[in-house]
Amino acid sequence: MMAITDAERELYERIRAGDKSACAECIQQYAPGVYRLAVRLLGDASEAEDVMQETFLNAFKAVEVFEWRSGMKTWLYRITHNLVMMRLRRKQPIAISIDGPELAEDEAVQPKELLDECCLPERDLEIEETRGELNKAIQALPEKLRAVFVMRELEGLSTEATAEVLGISLENVKTRLHRARLWLRERLAVYFAELAHTPDGR
Repeated sequence: MMAITDAERELYERIRAGDKSACAECIQQYAPGVYRLAVRLLGDASEAEDVMQETFLNAFKAVEVFEWRSGMKTWLYRITHNLVMMRLRRKQPIAISIDGPELAEDEAVQPKELLDECCLPERDLEIEETRGELNKAIQALPEKLRAVFVMRELEGLSTEATAEVLGISLENVKTRLHRARLWLRERLAVYFAELAHTPDGR
């Protein structure tokens, strides 16, 4: 469970009291992260903006029932994730099971390290095409795996915070993260193998 800071509690109390400046402060402080999470999960900037607005509207409406189980950021991320999932499910029903027994958690693997593990030369890490391929691979992840990967590896949330946002166990967070890493490595390995056999590596 994530500790709630005094600053978060004070901000919450001001929002609850109807202080409009507190609402503005909340948006200014947390909107970038909320938008970033939404766009990484949805892969669509326009939809992400809509989700960001809905997140804060829903949060301010539900401020009276906010439970002090987590910090403000975790609470907002949970609302964001729920809104994203509703949009994705309207587009395509989910029919995939990815939960399984607990697996040992590897050391954190950042996107750059994923590229390194696929034997990509350091100079190619800056190639826009390569970064685009990584982004496409992340977007192609099954949504439950993508949610965990984005929160843990891109947003830097702890295992505990990720579990709280998604409403799953710590073991499931570890399992999904492990599977997401393997999935990405396999997909990127194919891309880099093809890249290595093209003229000039392109």
